[in-house]
Amino acid sequence: MAIYQDLVDRHGFTGAYNSVKRFVGKLRHREPEQFDRLAFLPGEEMQVDYGEGALTRVPGTDRWRKPRLFVATLRYSRRSYRCVVWRSSQQTWAKLHEQAWRHFGGSCRYVVLDNLKEGVLKPDLYEPQLNAVYAAMLTHYGVVADPARVRDPNRKGSVEHAIGHTQATALKGRRFESIEEQNTFLEHWEAKWAASRIHGSARRQVQAMFEEEGPHLQPLPLLGMQYFTEAQRTVCDDSCVRVDHSSYAARPAPIGSRVLVRVFEHRIEIRELQTQALLRTHPRAERPGTVVLPADERVFNPSRETRRILAQAKAIGADTSRLCELLFAIEGRVGQRKLWGIVNLAERYPRRLVNSACARALADGIYSYRHVKAATEKLVAEALAAIDNADATPVQGELALTQEHPLIRSGDDYAELFARSAAHPTAHATPNPTTHATTTEFKA
Repeated sequence: MAIYQDLVDRHGFTGAYNSVKRFVGKLRHREPEQFDRLAFLPGEEMQVDYGEGALTRVPGTDRWRKPRLFVATLRYSRRSYRCVVWRSSQQTWAKLHEQAWRHFGGSCRYVVLDNLKEGVLKPDLYEPQLNAVYAAMLTHYGVVADPARVRDPNRKGSVEHAIGHTQATALKGRRFESIEEQNTFLEHWEAKWAASRIHGSARRQVQAMFEEEGPHLQPLPLLGMQYFTEAQRTVCDDSCVRVDHSSYAARPAPIGSRVLVRVFEHRIEIRELQTQALLRTHPRAERPGTVVLPADERVFNPSRETRRILAQAKAIGADTSRLCELLFAIEGRVGQRKLWGIVNLAERYPRRLVNSACARALADGIYSYRHVKAATEKLVAEALAAIDNADATPVQGELALTQEHPLIRSGDDYAELFARSAAHPTAHATPNPTTHATTTEFKA
């Protein structure tokens, strides 16, 4: 615009502004962005990413929604694995990698991924922090993660192109009734069309390059990845950690320290929080309330918490105090949860009934919180039934009205009184001695 204005003012230019704009546009010269084409060895790298699948009916509804499209592409042969899922999670992300490697018949040396939370917790160019489940899965298969730089999708251009190719060719304008139907179609499309195509830059068939790459993939382990959930726990004063309402021995972790607990399907791992070194392994308890603690590791010296519980039990009653002391002498600190349960019964039921239930437990020789609770509820039910029976006892009926009695005058006497009062209306203001006498006599 400045050039056009100077041409008009200084040189008397009579042309249009767009003529100047088109002319200047031809003078501009932009250097194209340079890209170095990287070459990879067979079985060296795999690239993974998420995209959007085709519209799919949501189960049990009439709504349509696009699921997440997972694509894994081998960098050497460009052979891909495609799968759609409704939701993603740490475990789903890791399982999709496993499915891709089973589909290829082996795993690669390293995998390039985006910085999504399912894989990378804290992006960093030099030391990215991986998700614990994802990192354990990669270690299980002997694969190294290589997260791309933030906002640098060109590092994984092969899988980006594979996602676009899938959306523009295989899924364009299609709808599916279920996730399974879409995955079946993607498998068919990959085998018949995508694998048999001639790749544009390599000028070779994808399937032929994949057959060369197959022998160079790493062999898969006999067993798949055992997935787990991870949480931090504090070692209680009984030297145990609580997981799913059960107690597990945590020694050599000191009491009061924080540890890392990994919960597998059939076992529990207790690890050091900072170094993640394995401290203890236990079989996972099947019933809530189970205590996995060897007898020689039980702690029997009372702590401050123990003394606080026993003091509250003594306030409830002598039998409650005795039962709690016996329970602690038998089980040690690990039995304090039962003591808390017995003491807390006094918050819901009368103390005398709780004490009576403890007396029954001592007489039966069953030192159990559940037994005391059942006995307390039974005593409460009996007390309520007794109150209901007392309310149901019939009361004495009302006496009939008496019409004749020596103290009751006849109606004629009352009529005579009302007649006299009507005949002397001033009797209320100035009492007549005769009338007053008669009235007094009548009252008497």
